[in-house]
Amino acid sequence: MKLLKCVFFGYIIFTLSACKNLESKTATLQKGINVLVIIADDAGWNDVGYNGSEINTPNIDWLANNGVQLNRFYANPTCSPSRVSLLTGMPASRIGVVAPISGKSKKTLPDSITTLPQALKKHNYENALFGKWHLGLDISNGPNAFGFDYSYGFLHGQIDQYTHRYKNGDASWYRNEDMIEEEGHTTDLVTNEAITWLTKKRDTTKNFYVQLAYSAPHFPLQEEDKWKEPYLETIKDDSRRDFAAAMAHMDHSIGLVLETLKQQNLENNTLVIFISDNGAMENWYPENQYDGKFDPNPVLGSNFPLRDWKSSNYEGAIRVPAIMYWKNHLKPETNTNFMSVSDIMPTMLSLIGQNIPKDVEGVNVWASIQDSEIKTAHDIYVRGHIQESLIHKSWKIIRSRNKNNSPALYELFNIEIDPEEKDNIIDKDVAVTSKMKLLLDKQFAKDDKTVNVELK
Repeated sequence: MKLLKCVFFGYIIFTLSACKNLESKTATLQKGINVLVIIADDAGWNDVGYNGSEINTPNIDWLANNGVQLNRFYANPTCSPSRVSLLTGMPASRIGVVAPISGKSKKTLPDSITTLPQALKKHNYENALFGKWHLGLDISNGPNAFGFDYSYGFLHGQIDQYTHRYKNGDASWYRNEDMIEEEGHTTDLVTNEAITWLTKKRDTTKNFYVQLAYSAPHFPLQEEDKWKEPYLETIKDDSRRDFAAAMAHMDHSIGLVLETLKQQNLENNTLVIFISDNGAMENWYPENQYDGKFDPNPVLGSNFPLRDWKSSNYEGAIRVPAIMYWKNHLKPETNTNFMSVSDIMPTMLSLIGQNIPKDVEGVNVWASIQDSEIKTAHDIYVRGHIQESLIHKSWKIIRSRNKNNSPALYELFNIEIDPEEKDNIIDKDVAVTSKMKLLLDKQFAKDDKTVNVELK
């Protein structure tokens, strides 16, 4: 009888404990989740430690080792288009953005499209952007016009890390609705502002969406010696060493933000996403930029072993490092499902039970992120300013447009068995080639018609 009583009371205690844990977990999920999207600028496939780089990125590697490495995640060939796709859930070419927004351009997101932060606001989210915007170069069409409650950083695509001015001298540094002047390195300023907002400024009654968009490792490279010194023996090329220093500086800053989440008891309820906006750029020759202040960078990032560089549609330009980490919700693994930056918006909205706007073309891939055995099956269309591509697992077709009278060039690769895109099989399988051209043309026909193209 005593044994039965012990078993009975033990069962009751276990059940109450289990119920308490379940209630706690349910309450956490019912509160919604916080989302932190960290964006590196021009970080290549081989510029992060977990992909074998000689650059030390311990905090990014920690996310990779404790989260889901999205091994086949696709962005756009350049920075503005990737940011459009992130915030709209569609190929950026649908609204005519196929290249970086530059100069004095007023081009921006159309008011007719619901952005991710605008959709999240309907679900009681507070939204903040720190760092690079690059989707409107006037303060009036900055982040606060498109759903962000708080924003700070720079409007343009590249800036002097200390003066915070664009390559032609334009002012770019701002906070919310005001252009400002501040001293300090961009990486430090952006990180400190994000931490201050997380600890002191946010509305703690709401969930948050934070977009932390670094300028690093984009040129111009202006790093203190302390970030270069670890590479004096391992990286002989000065230019590549400066690039490594920018990556190391950013990685250290990411670590500070992750530690802040932990200290604020936000780690268990915050989904952290790390991506690069595109692949690495091979080099930089500034010519007349910044009044000749900077020397050339003959060597920048590395996309090894992937093919080519930023601005193309080969894997080196559009297949980027990407990680999702959510403590106690995602198990560590390498996920080889095909996904794109356009999938982030519908995935986030589906997670919180929010309706997905009608214009969104990306796919909710959360099930495949949680379990890599659940395969994705959607096509991925990417259009840049010199090429466009379509991935229909496991095929990828690329069309290179010509500005003269010569015909467009087509290439076809099986990127699962040939990820380095060495074997162009466009003439080897007529049936697959025909199908892929039709799929590409169907997507191309949906694009904004004002974008100038020449196809033969």
